[in-house]
Formats: sequence, structure tokens, C-alpha cells
Amino acid sequence: MIPPVRCAGVLLHLSSLPGPHGSGDFGPDAHRFADWLAQAGQSLWQVLPLNPIGPGNSPYQSVSAFAGNPLLVALEPLVARGWLAPPRLPAGGFDAARVDFGSVIPWRMAQLRAAAAGFFAAAVPAERRALADWVATQADWLDDYTLFMALERAQGGLPWWNWPPALRDRDAAALAVARRTQADEIAFWQFVQWCFDTQLAALKAHAHARGVALMGDLPIFIAHHSADCWARPDLYTLDAAGQPTVVAGVPPDDYTPDGQRWGNPLYRWDRMAAEGYAWWTARLRRLLGQADVFRIDHFRGFAGCWEVPASCPTAREGRWAPGPGAALFDAIQAALGPLPVVAEDLGHMTPDVVALRERYGWPGMRIVYEGLIYGPHHPFLPHHHVPGCLAYTSTHDSDTVCGFWEAATPAQRDFAATYLGLPGDADGAAAARGVVRATYASVAGMALAPLQDLLGLGSAHRMNRPGTVGGGNWGWRFDWAGLPAGLAEAMARLAWVCARGPGLSPPPPRSTAAPPA
Repeated sequence: MIPPVRCAGVLLHLSSLPGPHGSGDFGPDAHRFADWLAQAGQSLWQVLPLNPIGPGNSPYQSVSAFAGNPLLVALEPLVARGWLAPPRLPAGGFDAARVDFGSVIPWRMAQLRAAAAGFFAAAVPAERRALADWVATQADWLDDYTLFMALERAQGGLPWWNWPPALRDRDAAALAVARRTQADEIAFWQFVQWCFDTQLAALKAHAHARGVALMGDLPIFIAHHSADCWARPDLYTLDAAGQPTVVAGVPPDDYTPDGQRWGNPLYRWDRMAAEGYAWWTARLRRLLGQADVFRIDHFRGFAGCWEVPASCPTAREGRWAPGPGAALFDAIQAALGPLPVVAEDLGHMTPDVVALRERYGWPGMRIVYEGLIYGPHHPFLPHHHVPGCLAYTSTHDSDTVCGFWEAATPAQRDFAATYLGLPGDADGAAAARGVVRATYASVAGMALAPLQDLLGLGSAHRMNRPGTVGGGNWGWRFDWAGLPAGLAEAMARLAWVCARGPGLSPPPPRSTAAPPA
């Protein structure tokens, strides 16, 4: 389903959901959250990338552009099918407020291995056929991914460029031997990805039945240590030893004097073009099966990206290198049809980036609280918005609105209070409420708020700090007890009065519901 032209939604990564198993997943709490969104008059759930996490627990540094995150596979359905015994939690259980990846990952992976063993020992013929049929339909990416994961384990976690040369360089005879000797491990990863797909499909159907569309995310780059890079090293800027010659990043700015050196290998766009951008078409076809609309991360990189010599420790020494431009998206849309896209057009925008986005009529992004930092002429303030944009209160990569308020200068607070109509003694929670209202009232077609802003939470609850590793990134979780009883009703009323509700009828008369924060 495609969300309404004018709609509202919530940004919440699935890992941030409650649940007993250490991190959020596709289980009962995900279905319950979709129910809550519908009650709150929300038509869109932005879930962020669903790929396996990599360094820093980030899904933007994934071992696969196609695979799903095993940590999102819910255990309850595996128990219900009889493949897994009810899990025994570690003593004391897991942290309900944050994902402790160090303890959660090994525990959950052990449960998935037990479930796979149960499936292969006791699955009925129909279940085995369902898995086999799914494996056949996904072979174009699944074969390389599952072999990569099996070999990574067999090689003790070493990156692929340190594997024995025959495996590193994908010698056909060596790979054939590996597929035989690693057959059980390959079957395990096939099972995990099948569970991921079937559970995501069930959640998507549940959300659709309640008028809620899913918004996914397309990270522009892939990780160096990834099945994609190992399977097709010729499509990336690598030397004969498999090492990048240049890497991705962004140039210095007011926040990062050295820029950001992301370290991802860059694409050989000329070689991808020679193949009709087949890899990208396959990637977006996969994503369109998971989400109804998706955000393209770092959109400006498709017009031109900051290319940093791999030998340089910072991004200062980089240069702008051309991207594929319209040729890429023309090829994809010729194969898949019009793409339901939001372009992350933040950072150093140039006329060619704007022209590329406008060529396809894709919405760009506006972050309202950042406009409050810079004053009345900043394009992120609602009075500068246009219908063809997505307005955020804040994002997963930024501070929360409450965090902004707590760190703001007196002049910034004075401007924000005046703009939002707040009293002089307003606190961060009041600022969050004001920004949510201003964002919903904007002419922007889509309005989104991270759940943290609806709850009026400060900087300690932000999701990610770009350019940093560790420090609790990607670990935040909420608890149902922390959602005010009247929040859904208050959000539904706000969505309705701002013409963002899914229906034309007004909600029930106003009660003593809590305000939206």
C-alpha cells in the first residue's frame, strides 16, 4: 500500500520495540505497535534499514545489502511451530531500556540455531517445500550470502580478503568444495533468512490491515566486509588484494572539522552501467518487497560523492567524484516502474542534486528542530516547507527535540519559544510538543516524528550519533509502561485537525488525554 498524500507517522527501528528477548523483533510487540499507530491516527511507520548490523551495531555497515537482520527474527513463532523449546532467559533477563548487543547477539543466535535444528529434524513436508521454494526464488543473492556467512564462520570471523586465496578470489573448484563441506551451515542461514522474510511479510500484512504503511531505508553504500563486495569485487574500487583505493565519506563542516571518513568502498559506476545497473535493480526489487515506500540514504552521493583516498586517516583530503545521476534511476524505473522514494537531501546540496531529485518528483527532507537553531530564514522551518517534502521533528541521526532544547543557547530558546508559542518557563518536553504540532501543521505531505519526540525524551535516548562507534548507538528501546495512556488519542486528534488522519470523520470529543509528548 502507498500512504495517503498527506499523512503522519512515527520513526521507530524494530530493535527499539519492547520484548523479553533482549531486542525488538517481528514478534507480538511489533504487531501491537502497528495497532497503536492505527489508534494514534498514523499512516506510516518508518522502520530504518532491516539489514544485518555491522561495526558499531549499525545497519548501515551491513554484511549484505539484501539479507535481513537475524536479530529481528522473533522467537515466539518458532516456538509455536514446534521448532524451538520455550527459551530460558539469562539470569536476571535482559535490559528493557537498551539493547546489550554483547549479550543479546550470542544468546539469540543460539536460539536460532536450536530452532533450525528443530526444523530440519521435525518439519512436515509442506514446511520443507515452503523453505525450498523460497530458497529457489531468492537464489540470485541468497547463494552468495549464505556461502559467505558459512565461510566467515569457518575462517574464524576473518574478513574475506584474509581468507585463503582460492576462497578470497572465488576459485570455482574451491567454492564447489565449500558448498559441500559447509552444507549444514548454509542451510542454517537459509532457514534464518526464510524466517525473516515470512515474519516481515506477516507484520506488513498486519500493518496494512490497519491502514499503516511501512517505510524502509536504502543505505547508499555497502560494507567492505560483505557478501556483496566478496561476490563482485569488480564492481567496487578495490585493488588486486581486495583493498579499497578510495573510500566514502563527507567533507568537513561546522560539526565535524575533519569531515566523516565512513570507510565504505565506492562503486565502479562504469562497470555497473555496462550491466544496465542490474545489481541496483535487484537490490531495489528486494526492498520493494519489504516496504511500501523507502528513504534513499545520502541521496546526494548519486549526483556526486566525497571520495577519500584510503590511505588518509580523515576526510579532509577527499574530493568530489561524479555519481551515476539519472542513468541509474532511469534504468531501475524502466525495470520496476515508478519508485516510491523519499530522498535524504541533507548536507552539501548543489544544483545537480536538486535537479536529480526533482527530475523524479521525489520528496526531500526537512528537520524542523534544526531550523529553530538557525532562525527565520532557514528552509527547515515550517513556513518554508512545500507539499512535496517530508517534515521530521528530528531524525535517528540527530538529537531529540528535548535534547536540542536542553543544549540550546538563550537566543535559540527565545527564538524557538516565540516561533512555537511557548511560555518563557517551557521545558524540553513542552518544546517537543510544540515541534510536533508545528511539523504536523506544515504543508509538507508527510510528517514524521521519532517516538522519542512524542515521549519528550532527551539526548540520552537518541538513536545514533553519526561518525561515532559505540557509545550506545542503536541501542535505545522503549517500554509500553512509558507510553502515556492518552497519547494515542491525542496524536489521532492532532493528525485529524491537521488533515493527516487516515479517515474523514473526526475522532471522539476531546477528553483529558495527555498531550503528544
